[in-house]
Amino acid sequence: QVQLVESGGGLVQAGGSLRLSCAFSRLAISSVTIGWFRQAPGKDREFVVTISRIGDTYYQDSVKDRFTISRDNAKNAVYLQMNSLKPEDTAVYYCAASPQYSTLTRDYAYWGQGTQVTVSS
Repeated sequence: QVQLVESGGGLVQAGGSLRLSCAFSRLAISSVTIGWFRQAPGKDREFVVTISRIGDTYYQDSVKDRFTISRDNAKNAVYLQMNSLKPEDTAVYYCAASPQYSTLTRDYAYWGQGTQVTVSS
């Protein structure tokens, strides 16, 4: 059974940084596109960033220049470095895997359980 496990969330002040990790089991990340999504209370889950099998990346405009996605195929893990955090970044963050390069939640077949990120003002 494929498993994705996120970690690294927490409480941070505005302007601070966090690094999220997503560890994969029974799925080689080198074979899929990996995305990070987030869901704030009362809102729909939204796309944050994606990285393709060959390393192409695409960021939501609001996180561009603040967030960086990376992947370590040897460790079968993906990371999201989040800098200059803002209160509006507060959400549960999910990693997900897709067979295609996409920003759409419906294209992602595997999801982690999520990790809470809270940014205080």
